[in-house]
Amino acid sequence: MNGRTAQSVLREVFGYSSFRGFQREVIDHVAAGGDALVLMPTGGGKSVCYQIPALLRRGVGVVVSPLIALMADQVAALRELGVRAAFLNSTLPPRQAAAVEAAMRRGELDLVYLAPERLLAERCQRLLDECQIALFAIDEAHCVSQWGHDFRPEYGQLAVLRERWPDVPRIALTATADVPTRREIVERLLVDARMFVASFDRPNIRYRIVEKREPREQLLRFISEEHPGEAGIVYALARHTVEEVARFLVAHGIAAAAYHAGMDAAARTENQRLFKAEEGRVIVATIAFGMGIDKPDVRFVAHLDMPKSIEGYFQETGRAGRDGAAADAWMTYGLADVVQQRRLIEMSEADDAYKRLSMAKLDAMLGLAEAADCRRVRLLAYFGEASAPCGNCDNCLSPPQVRDASDDARKLLSCIYRCRQAGGFGFAATHVIDVLRGRLTDKVQRFGHDRLSTFGVGADVPEADWRLLLRQLVAQHLVEVDHQRFNVLRLAEASRAVLRGERRVELRHRPVTVRGKSRPAKGTTAAALDPAAAELFDRLRAWRGQVARSRGVPAYVVLHDSTLQAIAQARPPSIEALRSIPGLGERRLANYGAQLLALVSG
Repeated sequence: MNGRTAQSVLREVFGYSSFRGFQREVIDHVAAGGDALVLMPTGGGKSVCYQIPALLRRGVGVVVSPLIALMADQVAALRELGVRAAFLNSTLPPRQAAAVEAAMRRGELDLVYLAPERLLAERCQRLLDECQIALFAIDEAHCVSQWGHDFRPEYGQLAVLRERWPDVPRIALTATADVPTRREIVERLLVDARMFVASFDRPNIRYRIVEKREPREQLLRFISEEHPGEAGIVYALARHTVEEVARFLVAHGIAAAAYHAGMDAAARTENQRLFKAEEGRVIVATIAFGMGIDKPDVRFVAHLDMPKSIEGYFQETGRAGRDGAAADAWMTYGLADVVQQRRLIEMSEADDAYKRLSMAKLDAMLGLAEAADCRRVRLLAYFGEASAPCGNCDNCLSPPQVRDASDDARKLLSCIYRCRQAGGFGFAATHVIDVLRGRLTDKVQRFGHDRLSTFGVGADVPEADWRLLLRQLVAQHLVEVDHQRFNVLRLAEASRAVLRGERRVELRHRPVTVRGKSRPAKGTTAAALDPAAAELFDRLRAWRGQVARSRGVPAYVVLHDSTLQAIAQARPPSIEALRSIPGLGERRLANYGAQLLALVSG
């Protein structure tokens, strides 16, 4: 230890007067040499849990992170605070990399960020042997688990940390890990570790899942009506969808850009830079984008396709509202999502055990999508956390109606069976629904399905309701979709109980869509500013933008919106008064204090 205290580092470096949750307990434990597993939601303050111990202990803190594209921003943010930080990855020219290595050997760095691939190289390990190491921090530690949602093989080799440097404390951190994943992290990476698990709840995020009908138009309405001019992330499964949706949004006046692994690297990097550096931009991306994104003012995350697991959904939606202000997690979901995700699992080269686990995770995600009760209760229960209805999700704010749809389910199941019997093979959803609704299409007449007893028995039910019912029957494993044979429908064994009247089927239906902006959002939101404070806030943001551009860093690296809002409200008249503003440490006061006071004084 170097004589500093955790409290003094928090105040002088980071500009805060008190710790959140169990941050102080983690810091004390790791600073004293103990191993720890920290589970904390995105925006909960995980980084402080390893940054402060690294500053308290002698030597350099080594942070293992898969986020090569973001290391430069993470290091820039630390340098703004006066922390001696650097990164070593493939983007550094050899001369700069050599300078960083030399600084490590001389003990001139507090923190250095490494990709796992680099750390596993023998040359890098010899470098670490020559350095005094304060601690190892393994960020995004869920990547170590073969049973998790984001497994990365190189993470599985990080056991070398405890084998080669057994006396150096290790801290593993993640925002998403179920109980089996937590167990595997501890077994692979840590020794006699303490586990610190925060609440997974993000009360400022409103969860909404809507039926997929015209997804691009639905997305456009959501953004233009509820988040005009605000930053957001849109996720889609396919690369071509990403590009098409980005063009669609741009054509409708939204500052959007695409991001996926198949793009030209320079274009992808530039789109990410613009998203981070400029306010109000929307990025349309595959899940290749986003892990570790520190942009605090993302006001929404939208999914055009259903994620394959609750862990993935939670991690991706957690990129919204990192600043604690109100944010939206919005998703469109349809039958094709179920079919596609199951097809991807079945066609993978994984072993049967992994496929079964993947199916179970997908079923849990389906359960969340189809839920008629509180989304947040379901989401938190998945991570083993009990809660009460939140009052801030779509099902709480606009409770769906639930009706007994057993009769309609029997009609639909019977129609699937009779079409298959009459045709000798199965038929896809559109054809089955045409038969139910009594439509004399060419295909219906060609196969003689207009003579089936189920022809027209569902004419009084709208097509959208039949599709909703079919989707829920698939989600409940009563109907199977054969993706290898043109998505034809088959009855599952469990459907027999419904046909015999031994099992009831309930249909969820939301008659009215309640838009988010019509109600005040729940959570920690920025207080309303009076006109004078709002004008000062705008001046502060304009100044921050100029500083960020001159320094070549995103605006939030200079100062967060919450800090600017606090300055605008308090109008501090002196450096001492500025010192009481959260987020203004000594280095930022030295760099920007005089300019901030000049702006406040007008």
